[in-house]
Amino acid sequence: MDEYDLNDDERELAGMVRAFADEVVAPRSYEADRTHALPMDVVAQMGELGLFGLPFPEEYGGQGGDYFALCLAIEALGRVDQSIAITLEAGVSLGAMPVFRFGTEQQKQELLPDLLAGRALAGFGLTEPEAGSDAGATRTTARLVGAASGDGGEWVINGSKQFITNSGTPITRFVTVTAVTGENDGRKEISTIIVPNGTPGFTVEPGYDKVGWRASDTHPLTFQDARVPEGNLLGERGRGFASFLHILDEGRIAIAALSTGAAEGCLEAAVDYAAKRTVFGEALSTRQGIQFLLARMKQRVHVSRLAWHHAARLRDAGKPFKTAAAIAKLTASDAAMDNARDATQVFGGNGFMNEYSVARHYRDSKILEIGEGTSEVQLLVIARALGIA
Repeated sequence: MDEYDLNDDERELAGMVRAFADEVVAPRSYEADRTHALPMDVVAQMGELGLFGLPFPEEYGGQGGDYFALCLAIEALGRVDQSIAITLEAGVSLGAMPVFRFGTEQQKQELLPDLLAGRALAGFGLTEPEAGSDAGATRTTARLVGAASGDGGEWVINGSKQFITNSGTPITRFVTVTAVTGENDGRKEISTIIVPNGTPGFTVEPGYDKVGWRASDTHPLTFQDARVPEGNLLGERGRGFASFLHILDEGRIAIAALSTGAAEGCLEAAVDYAAKRTVFGEALSTRQGIQFLLARMKQRVHVSRLAWHHAARLRDAGKPFKTAAAIAKLTASDAAMDNARDATQVFGGNGFMNEYSVARHYRDSKILEIGEGTSEVQLLVIARALGIA
């Protein structure tokens, strides 16, 4: 990792998480994928290592690190198990970060310690059946009632969300949902509201039967007159959509790191297999066609890592990073998908068997081109930065 200009602390963190991934996560990955079950004991160990608290200040129970440190950990996990990596990514970027960024001091003191210790998880309810890339098409509503009584009002929430990560685990504490809370000049006023799990009228539906990320916890959510206190508003009323666009920009860097890890995992597996596999009396790795394919895979990993490093450094320096994040996410998700396809080809028939990591990466990597903004959305962000869209 020296070639990427890491300091001693960053190098130590990357090495520690990589060892954890190899020794604890990888041996469980096949069975977790086969049974569609998130191993909660592994999540607990991630909490004990401080991974959920990496980019948060110590006053809330965090590790006092930065976003770059979080992404180093996500990359190391994504190399062996994308389901575990996305559990960490979503737990931080979509669960704890909105509270830290936009919550009141009371909300931070109440919610962050358990989230940052990995004792609790939270979901981020943005996507709906009719509102994916077009998140402004949100139909879920939250109506404030009783506010004029002096006893404090309540939000009455109706609607549905889909594809919500970490929303139904045994330790899920709440979900933060975007909802239409009114209109301003004929435009929807979208706000964000914290809805604790167990709230009457809030139902976490059965989990999905997914192509990939099968050990990751993902559910649709429904709200039927679900009532929460007025004080559960997160951030300024009417600023929910704008706030979460910023959260998504950060999340794209983390997904780029995860994608880079996946691309590297495919490369490592393919290099090892090609060296051991004998074809017509010679190692597969002696074939120039295979050598060139593996070289391309290495190129993709290198460029992807440089891209997310650049975006994360900009973010941590307080500089504009929106375009860099889009470039990193686009570059790295393409690399993950391409490397998964090429690694599967190197493995031949074995690559079609789920017990091999490349098969899981092949299934898992497609969502990297979709989640937290599709590749088309990233292209639109980049085009806008060029002033042509």
